[in-house]
Amino acid sequence: MTQWFTESFNAEYAAQAEQLGRVNLAVFGKTGVGKSTLVNAIFGERVAATGIGAPVTVGSHLYLDRRGTLGVIDTRGLEIGRDDDELIKELTKAVKDSRGKPIDEQIHVAWYCVRGMDRRFEDVEARFIRTLADLEIPVIVVLTQVPMRDGQFHPDAVELARQIEARNLPIYGGRPFLTYAMRDQFSGQPAYGLIEVLRATFHLAPEAVQAALVAAQGIDLELKANQSHKAIAAAVTASAAAAAVPIPFSSAVVLVPIQLSMMARIAHLHGIGLEKSALLAVASTSLATSAGRAAASSLLKFIPGAGSIAGGVINASVASGFTLAMGQAWLVVCQKTFNKSLPMLDGKIDTAAVRKLFESELARRLPGMRKPS
Repeated sequence: MTQWFTESFNAEYAAQAEQLGRVNLAVFGKTGVGKSTLVNAIFGERVAATGIGAPVTVGSHLYLDRRGTLGVIDTRGLEIGRDDDELIKELTKAVKDSRGKPIDEQIHVAWYCVRGMDRRFEDVEARFIRTLADLEIPVIVVLTQVPMRDGQFHPDAVELARQIEARNLPIYGGRPFLTYAMRDQFSGQPAYGLIEVLRATFHLAPEAVQAALVAAQGIDLELKANQSHKAIAAAVTASAAAAAVPIPFSSAVVLVPIQLSMMARIAHLHGIGLEKSALLAVASTSLATSAGRAAASSLLKFIPGAGSIAGGVINASVASGFTLAMGQAWLVVCQKTFNKSLPMLDGKIDTAAVRKLFESELARRLPGMRKPS
């Protein structure tokens, strides 16, 4: 029944949220360089709104804004170039205090932002970056608001990037990343450079929080697909292990939690909320009409000849093959949700069309399965 399926999916969704944890990104730079615009452009919502967040430590000017799988650490009331000693003192204390805490309470990567047309990079900024590196926080330097025409960066920004590179700072790639975060409606200047910054951040983030970063970002579908394929591969392996000793067809319900967990993680990676995820899952799979053993049988009926396997059993190859096909079909549904290209009916998701999409994708991956009409 639908209630059983929804409750089971909700439980797996909550479990996956706990497993994903949170990636914490520290964003530094002088006032007005476009830090908030950069963060919001990559993570797809107003994460870095002024005044939001709680002090990292008591009395601190470092604030952490928690948003699901993302934490953004920014400064309030202190200015680089004016309050360096106090800021460095607070930053050092915050980092040292976090060392013994769980990984999702630590600072994972720092962006240091410089306005690309400022024409100068000061010694105090270099000092601050070296302090971050001394605290073992990997640093990416981002030049913001850099104009580009006919594929050429503004020469002033190029010169500034050269000056920064010549300092041999402990920064990722040894050079700054040139960006323009939001399309300028007046000049037509397009956004660029964001995916490069995101992928550098992914490379530097600890493996334990990389999936959280992928879930939080809103611009790179390829990163989401790569992490989703990892989740599918893990579920395939678990399904094969569960059926290593062939199980009766009627007892194949042991596979269902594995598959629901896989679906929940892929939904998280695509930033799909609980209510919509459950709705899509119900619409996609025939689990919604069954419970317990019948639910597993309802899913596994799609496998050609599954019911006629010798002794009526599910073996490792059948279990893993079906889980793989199911994961790939569900990934298509989540990608279309992320891209806002799902069929709609009267302003709402067309659940019948979603179900047809899922079963069609499943049929493509399971030779012999009848495609939905």
